[in-house]
Amino acid sequence: MTLPNWITFSRLLGIPFLLYGLQNPTPQLRWICVVVFLACALTDWLDGYLARKLNQISDLGKFLDPLVDKLLVLAPLLSLIQLGQVPAWGVFIILARELAIAGWRVNQSTISGANIWGKLKTVSQIIAIALLIAPVPSSWDLPAIIAFWLSVALTVISGIIYVVPRPSV
Repeated sequence: MTLPNWITFSRLLGIPFLLYGLQNPTPQLRWICVVVFLACALTDWLDGYLARKLNQISDLGKFLDPLVDKLLVLAPLLSLIQLGQVPAWGVFIILARELAIAGWRVNQSTISGANIWGKLKTVSQIIAIALLIAPVPSSWDLPAIIAFWLSVALTVISGIIYVVPRPSV
């Protein structure tokens, strides 16, 4: 297994900390969760950078990276449903898209990496989740929920673009 794949796999270690910290969300634990979440998100960039730089792009990495991304996004979102910060149906849209794309990818002969829309979706989800987790003043509630709905919209758009056939050149 390559170094980028190990880094991808290491992101999974942050998920239990996020779930635990959001079960009893004191302001201190919420800040720790934000730091853990953003550190995991940063490793998403790092593993991709290293895979390209070290010429270690692999089918395992192309499969594992988006899978770990999905778990890293869905774990805190599920906790945020429980905390009443996001509606379950918005998270369901994200989950449905991710499952649909994962199922669609399994039937493809080659695994393609993320396009710009998939990257925008991921960045928007990271921003929204960080804002929703952070113990910020209530004046930030509206920007946080707008960021969440923007991420839901980009999730849908990127899913549609991912499966629409591209013209051959």
